Amino acid sequence: MKPILVINSGSSSLKYQLIDVLSEQSLASGLIERVTDHRVAFAEMLAKLDGPKPAATGHRVVHGGARFSEPTLITPQVLADIEALSSLAPLHNPGHVAGIRGAIDAFPGLPQVAVFDTAFHQTMPASSYRYAISADLEERYQIRRYGFHGTSHRYVSRKAAQHLGIEPSLFNAVVLHLGNGASACAIKGGKSFDTSMGLTPLQGLVMGTRTGDIDAAVVSYLGRVAGMGVDEIDDQLNKHSGLKGMAGVSDLRDIEAKAAAGDRRALEAIEVYVQRIKHYVGAYIAELGGIDALIFTAGVGENSAHIRSLVSSNLEWLGIEIDPDLNTVRSQDIRDVATANSRVRILVVPTNEELEIAVQVAKLS
Repeated sequence: MKPILVINSGSSSLKYQLIDVLSEQSLASGLIERVTDHRVAFAEMLAKLDGPKPAATGHRVVHGGARFSEPTLITPQVLADIEALSSLAPLHNPGHVAGIRGAIDAFPGLPQVAVFDTAFHQTMPASSYRYAISADLEERYQIRRYGFHGTSHRYVSRKAAQHLGIEPSLFNAVVLHLGNGASACAIKGGKSFDTSMGLTPLQGLVMGTRTGDIDAAVVSYLGRVAGMGVDEIDDQLNKHSGLKGMAGVSDLRDIEAKAAAGDRRALEAIEVYVQRIKHYVGAYIAELGGIDALIFTAGVGENSAHIRSLVSSNLEWLGIEIDPDLNTVRSQDIRDVATANSRVRILVVPTNEELEIAVQVAKLS
């Protein structure tokens, strides 16, 4: 047994899970909310935590910038670097820093490892991560595509390659992580080649409350014409847009129910949502020169047969042909929902970011 404690620390919450990486089994888990002092939260967690003492602690960190490309043993300098990156992730990194400090106090001497959502995407070439802006601005303010959901994309693509019996270094795929937050990733030779999220998680696919791709000039337009401030616009684009903005609710299950009842706004929201996904699927297949698999994961990707069907429809000319009967089968296991004749396999792969974090941490401890 090799138990690893996985921590996801937010500004006011502490989510934890103790995982044995040898059996890949969860030994204990919990969520502490309304956190005002992470040291107190860790004391509460320790009082509840059953099971063996962890061999190491792994911390989910949203933004590692260009500095971190792999899971990293936390030192005072690493902690300072994570804190310095708060300008790129002001809603997330400060909470991670507080959680790391709480863990250091709670487990003195125990290895603490940071696993970054952005790290998997550090293999992207410049053609994928650079924006066509002034090189001076780019370098001075670290403006580039970083990508997110990297831990999920890494886990899912690795499991898919194993399932199909393809050597990871030869595996090409498009992974669709579809949840309240959503992103697409082009996998080339088992590595991230391109991804839809950018400097922040706002760019890319339509999400529960985020716009996804939008003309950058909308920001100056709203400031000039609507008199809105930068913070107000940022709040609108991140928290009141996406599916919520178009259909009034952010949960796709509610939107599908409204669409089934004939609600025009809900119907159009689904059309926009699906078309944006298809846009990225087609673009990434073109970038990769063909794929072995189209992969669906996360809450919507794993559970909505309707969305999988809509995304896969009319893609037969790309070798993507979904089986309507297999697509409706529900399971917690990896499953192939493509027809026997489909050149591209269509996989539903349940993601497990906590397990992936634990596996990565175990390699360093």
